[in-house]
Amino acid sequence: MDTTTTLLVIAACVAAVLLAVAVALLVRLVRARRTLRRAGLPTGPRWVFWGAVAYLLLPTDPLPDPVYLDDIGVLLLALRSLRTAGPLPRRTTGA
Repeated sequence: MDTTTTLLVIAACVAAVLLAVAVALLVRLVRARRTLRRAGLPTGPRWVFWGAVAYLLLPTDPLPDPVYLDDIGVLLLALRSLRTAGPLPRRTTGA
């Protein structure tokens, strides 16, 4: 193999690993949100969750798609927002 082919194979392997990490974080985000909702705990702003999912799936990114580092960062921030969500507001009953 020549140098160009070797570099392309290495780049493809790195891109595959980054994509696997991004998908694993997406699965973790969805599971964490589902678990929090089932337990009746706050999940943070809904737009943070859906924004992170859309950012991963949409083809337009500040960085080209083979570089998933920005997607991974957005997913990690969404996971952090789920963890730091405040308590649910108390419901008041009129009586």
